[in-house]
Formats: sequence, structure tokens, C-alpha cells
Amino acid sequence: MAARRHAPRLDPRDAAAPVSQDVEAGSSADLRGAYYSLPSSPVNSRRPAPPSNESSSRTRLGNMSQSHSHSRSRRPSNPDAPDERSPLLTVSSRSRIRNQSAHGSPRAPLLSRNQSYVDSIRSFRHHNRANSWGQRLIHALADRQDSSMAESKGSIFPDDRVWYDQFTSTDWVHDGIADAYRVKALRSRKDFWGRVYVLFDGAQGWILSALVGFIIAVLAYIINVSEATAFDFKEGYCARVWYLSEKKCCPHGRCTDWHDWAEVLNGYPFGQKWTEYAVYVGCVIGLAALSCLLTLTTKTVVPSAYRLSTLDENLAAESVLVAPENDAYEPSISPQHVVEEPGSPPMIYYSAAGSGVAEVRVILSGFVLHGFLGLKTLIIKSAGLVLSVASGLSLGKEGPYVHIATCVGNIACRLFSKYDRNDAKRREVLSAAAAAGVAVAFGAPLGGVLFGLEEVAYFFPAKTLFRTFFCCITAALTLKFLNPYGTHKIVMFEVRYPLDWEYFELGGFILVGVLGGTAGALFIKASRRWAKTFRRIPTIKAYPMLEVVFVALVTGLVGYWNVLTKLPVAKLLYNLAAPCDDRDNNLENLGLCPEELDDIPPIILNLLMAFLIKGLLTIVTFGIKVPAGIYVPSMVVGGLMGRLIGHVVQWMVMAFPSYGVWSSCAKLPGTCIQPGVYGLVAAGSTMCGVTRLSVTLAVILFELTGNLDYVLPFSLAILVAKWTADAIEPHSIYDLLTEMNSYPFLSNKHKPIFTSDLADIVPRVRKGRIIDITNSPVVPAVSLRTKLELLHKAGELDGGLPIVRDGFLVGLIPAPDLEFALDNLVDEASSLCLMAHVPRIDDSDDGLPDPTDFTPFIDPAPVALDIRSPMDLVYECFVKLGLRYICILRDGRYAGMTHKKTFVKYIRELEKEQRT
Repeated sequence: MAARRHAPRLDPRDAAAPVSQDVEAGSSADLRGAYYSLPSSPVNSRRPAPPSNESSSRTRLGNMSQSHSHSRSRRPSNPDAPDERSPLLTVSSRSRIRNQSAHGSPRAPLLSRNQSYVDSIRSFRHHNRANSWGQRLIHALADRQDSSMAESKGSIFPDDRVWYDQFTSTDWVHDGIADAYRVKALRSRKDFWGRVYVLFDGAQGWILSALVGFIIAVLAYIINVSEATAFDFKEGYCARVWYLSEKKCCPHGRCTDWHDWAEVLNGYPFGQKWTEYAVYVGCVIGLAALSCLLTLTTKTVVPSAYRLSTLDENLAAESVLVAPENDAYEPSISPQHVVEEPGSPPMIYYSAAGSGVAEVRVILSGFVLHGFLGLKTLIIKSAGLVLSVASGLSLGKEGPYVHIATCVGNIACRLFSKYDRNDAKRREVLSAAAAAGVAVAFGAPLGGVLFGLEEVAYFFPAKTLFRTFFCCITAALTLKFLNPYGTHKIVMFEVRYPLDWEYFELGGFILVGVLGGTAGALFIKASRRWAKTFRRIPTIKAYPMLEVVFVALVTGLVGYWNVLTKLPVAKLLYNLAAPCDDRDNNLENLGLCPEELDDIPPIILNLLMAFLIKGLLTIVTFGIKVPAGIYVPSMVVGGLMGRLIGHVVQWMVMAFPSYGVWSSCAKLPGTCIQPGVYGLVAAGSTMCGVTRLSVTLAVILFELTGNLDYVLPFSLAILVAKWTADAIEPHSIYDLLTEMNSYPFLSNKHKPIFTSDLADIVPRVRKGRIIDITNSPVVPAVSLRTKLELLHKAGELDGGLPIVRDGFLVGLIPAPDLEFALDNLVDEASSLCLMAHVPRIDDSDDGLPDPTDFTPFIDPAPVALDIRSPMDLVYECFVKLGLRYICILRDGRYAGMTHKKTFVKYIRELEKEQRT
């Protein structure tokens, strides 16, 4: 890792010309002055005398070229070896934002910072973002993997901060300040075009929301139509038009245009029945394997020094080793740190696998995950989702819609520099896009808005709420015109119940809520147990395709013979929730509508078998390396259980019609009991137990039924389900993924009970963690590099080094800024770096910024709290201010620093103690 730290970040081709052009008019005067308070002649060590004006540019260029050549010679000989700088899919340069400094110190505008990764392959392409809109469109659609790593950003601000590294947190404060400077510069123009620019700047958010909503709806239409056709390919094809599904080929039932595979093959080689069975199982395995192959192309390798444990939905099957604390080695106070053992394998994850909702939520909270929202991920996940859903596995497409929609929002942000250069502004669009993903998944725009507010959004001001609503409505209207289901409806299914519910059914609804919440909580525990047993088998861990083939084989062999488990999950859920109506052409002939008392026991037995099969298949399917959601599969499992309970209640009413409580109900034809109501109530309850969504679910169920009469049963069951699930398993499936993956995610919804103060998490002050300028304001660059390495080894790429004089905190230099400054030194081994402002006389008249002057990178007013501060105050600072670290004082003197990751780790340990 040491070799990477000394590599200069300055492009040698840009080292000469822009120097004199980028320095402002008053810069040379500010840089002149003598060092009155420095030790004897440190200037000669800190900065060599500049050459003459004629040869200065050529000399600087030569020095930088030699330095860069030396850097390249220290890199690994294999440029393709995976490391932390390896292309993370579509590594978006937007995550490497330059922000306006909080303290307004002069910052050299000619310096551009490359991404801080280990031993990377650098690209010297220079991208100018101040180009035409057409060029920006092409730039937005480009899958920037290599060039964006070293891309330098032009900026309208002379005071810039450095990019964001992988696995670090967004600096919300500086992003807000940067946007304030941008708006101030924009509004300073009072002419006509200045006012036009202000109006256009305000409209950019609405333009993006409309564009994102439209594109998301088009993608949802393509995926829905494609997976419906591919799903039916397992049984046959349409002879009239091959790409039509069975429903569109034969809209009025079975017809001669649809040919089964057994009919096409004439029963060869196993006979009519078994040939059809073999083709079905083969198609299930083939489609699932093809989806897995696509997903595996998004493989991303992160060195073991930076791995968090996992980044996909295998539920932390691998454990993380933490370094022991001792005086000889800087201890880790970050959950990112692991022991570097000989032969320790790197972390491998696949950004297209799973649903991606957990990662989207973490990204919206400010955590930087390069590549999860790129163009390659979008394409691969969309294509893989069609194949995985079409295979018939127990998974859904609604969860991945959130990830796909967020990818669309991220790519669209590249069209406008206002959102492209500012991570905080970008997340406003990403929140709206994630909500639109739910809107098109369920056909519920209001539910999508509430989903964004309740599940994924970390900061949701009123402006974002209204813009999210606009994005969801745009997506819903577009989907309405596209008509993907052929019903002129935007919901994936629509049920209407002709009868109202009876009061005695409230007990049944509460029971269904309890069972649904229990089933959801047990699913979380079972999935985690499966991941820690089966997925720990070395062969399965080394070859994810084997697990996918195994799950597909079991699904095909077991699911074929049950008429309920053979249906696609969305169609099955509709049949479980719909009332018995002979006029409904969308209902399948599943035998779920009893006409007399003796018809009910066989239906209950069939539902019970389907419930057991579907529940087990959902457990083993969740976490395999294909695009897969858990929303609708969990609703299907709950729907089977709820429909079963509904038929039990129906049997009781029909068996004892004279019982006083339901005597009037029993007189109606077929009784007033509607098992579909119980099915839909249980579906929502089970999904609540898995995801812990509450208000969002109630609104989604209301939008599916379009009936206000059943809002109360839905809401009551969801309330009971959430209480029950929280009592059994306190975390939702996405909370569990976030915790097991060690993301620095602080939930703004669950605040632990604090009974301590800040002193409980303050590590003792170590010399390697501070910059002491008591004796001299200049510090050797080698010493700074060593201190920076300690931060990186602790996993704190976004940490910082406090600057102390006589025990008092006088400033702080962030780790990315320090690395940027060190990387631009020509001779790091002999350079002395200025860490404090002193009166000075410059020894040259070239007017160039001194690369050894680190004062522009220092924050003179870091956020600091007294060591006796209550932990509640610390929590509010991290959560509401979005800080990455807090300095700690004791009676005004420096006493330590705590990082956000340290605080997250402390909260998790505290929650475990409180649960026990």
C-alpha cells in the first residue's frame, strides 16, 4: 500500500500551461512574504528555488514526468491484478465531488485529484464538464470505468475540496456550502440572461424528475412484457407470433395458436407428460443459469484490507477478523478494518445480485459505493431480472425496480452539473427515483412516495417530497399509456370485494397479522441460518453458479406438480387475493372457490402444501447471485397462509350456520366470508414482517383494491404484524444486511437509549493520530505520509488528522485532502510542509502556489465537543449534520477524535447489550 501513497496525482501533460492561467490576479501578492518565525532556513528544504521564467515550465514538466515515471515503476507488474482501484463497474466520478471549503481558505485551482485507490492504473484523459448539453448527454450514457477514475473536474469555484473515495461518507456540510456558493454566483447576475439562468437552474430538478419518471416507466414496461413472454417459453410458444405470451396469444383461453413443447416434440423421448416435465425443468435451470452468468459479469474485487465482510445479500456468510490492540500497532476503531493475513482473499461482490434496496438506502444516507448505480449495472440487472423472473424461481422484480430506478436517476444527474458535482443535491433526485421504482412496481404512486419517505430516504425535506410525488405521478401516467398488463390499469393486479367485512372477522384479521409478522421474522432468521451453513461450503462459496443451478433444479422438480407453485408469483398473488367471480377472465382454474362444505378440506390441504413449498423455496432463493426481490415472494407466502385461514373461517361458518355471531352471514350464498380478503391481509402482514414497512404497505394495499372499506383491516393487521415481528426479530431484512455488511449507516428512525457520555468511545491520544506543531509549523512530508497510512489501515479513508499546538486544537486536515497534497509534492522524501499560517516573504516572483504549503487544505474550525457531552448530542450531530468525525476536547485541550464508523460500531454493540 505504501507505493500507492507516493504516486503524484498531477497529470504531466497539464503541469505547465494551466499554471499561470488558473492563478487569480491577487494570488501572487498573497504568496509573497518572508517566514519570520520559522527555524533557520527551512525554505530551501521546503521549496527549491524556481528556475528562470523561460525554462520554468519545461523544468516543472520534466520534474513531474520523472516523478510520475518513478511512481509507475513502483506499481505491481500485473496491471490487471484486482485492487481497490479496479473498475467498480461504472465508477461514477460524481462520487468524487469537489466542495467549497467551509473556512474560505485559498485553494489552488490548478490541482486536480485522482481517485485514491491502491496501486491503480491511471488514465490521463481529461474531461471538461463545461461542454454542450449534447456532449453531456453522451457523457452521461458513457459507462465510465477507467477514464473517470483520473478525470479532473473543472470548477467555477477557486476553493475546491477533493473527491470522495470508495467506502467513505459524503461530507454533507461542505456539499451544502458548495451549493450555496454556486447559487450566490448564479444570482449575482442581474441582467436578462442572468435571470433566465436562475429560472433554468430552478427548473432542472423538475426536468430531471419528469425524465427519470418517464424512463423508469419505459424500462418497467419492457421488463414486464419480456418476462411474461419468457416465462411462458417454459411450456410452449405462440405459433402465430413467437414473442407473444400465452395470455396475449390466446386471450380467450386455450387455442390452436399455442403449441406445448410436448406437442411440438410429439412426446419424444419420455412420453407426453414426462417430456413436458423435462423441458420445464431444463428451461428453469437454463434461464436461471443465464441470469447468473449475466450477474457474475458485474463482479467487483476489493482488497481484503478494505473489505467490510460482504456487499450483497449472502447475509455476511464470511466473518471479519479485527486486529488486536497493542502499543506497537495502531488499533482499529473502525469496523472496516481487518487483519491482513498472508493469502487473505479479497472481497468479491456482484452489484447486480439481489434486490439492491439495502445498498440504495445506504447510498442515500451518504455512503459512497462506486458502481452500484452505473450504466453497466442498470443494463445487466434489467436483462438478468427478466431471465430470473422468467425462470419461475421464488423471487420478484419489485425490489430490483428500486435499484434500477435509482440507477436511472444517477445517470440522469450527469446531464446537469448542478447535480453532477454535488452529492447532496444528487441524492434528492435519487430519492425521487427510488420512490418511482415502487410506483411502477405496484402501480401505486402514493405508496411509492411513502416508500421513499419511510424506507430509503435519509433526509426528506418538503421540496424533495413534492418533487418525489411529481416523479411518481409522471412514471404512473407513462405506465398507464404504455399499458403493460393489457388491462389499461397501472396496478399489477386489481381486486374489488363486493361485500363488506363483518365485525366478528376482526379476530381473524388480528390472528392473520400475528401469523404474518411471525412468518416474516422467522424468514429473516432462517435466511441468515441458511447463509451461514450452506453458503459456507467451500465449493458453493467459490462457484456461485452451483447454488443457482441447485436452487433452480429443486424449484423445477418440486414446483411443477403443484398448480399453485407453478404460477408466476404476481399471478399467484392475484388468484389468492381475488374473490370468486365467474366473470373475472384473469382468474386461473385453481380450484380455490368451494361451492359446498366438502370442497373446503381439499383446498386447505392444497394451500398448506403450497405454503410449505413456497416458504422453503423463498428461503433458499433469497441471496443467490441473480437479480431478485423479496417483496412479492413474501406476499405470496403470506397470501397462501391467509387464504388457508380464510377457508378455515369459511368452513366454520358453513359448518355451524346457526351460531349467533355469524348467523346472518351464513344465510348469504356461499357465506359472507371472502377468503381472498384474508389472503391479501396476510400478504401485507408477512411483507411487513420482512421489511417492516407500515404506512407504505397499507397505502399500497389500498391502491391495489381501490376500496376504502378494507383500509381498516389492512391497517390493523399491519400494525399487529409489525409489533409481532419486532418482538421476535428487531431488524428488518435490510437492517440486517446493513448491520452484517458493516456499512457506516446511522438509522434516523431507531435511536438507542444512551446512558453514557462521549468519554466512553474516545480512544487515547496517540502521536500517530495527531500533527503536533508546537515546536515548528513545518512538518516533514514523510511523517505526514506515515500518519496518513495509519488512518488508511484503520479503514478511515475519510478520516482526518487534528493539528495541535501546546495541547490545543488549532485545525484539522481531512485525510483525502492530505493525501491529495502529498501526492502533488515533487520530492516527498525531503519536503517540509507548512501546517500553519505565518508571516512570510516569498523567495520567488513566479506567482505560483507553493505545493508544500498545506494551509489551504486545513479546516481551522472543525466541529468539536467536550468529552463530557451526552451521547444523545453526539448522535444528533452525526445523524442530522451528517458529520464524518467529531473532535473531542477536555477543558479546551485536545483529547481525541471519534469517527462516524466508530460511533456506528458503538451503537451496534450497545443495541446488542440492550437486547440481551
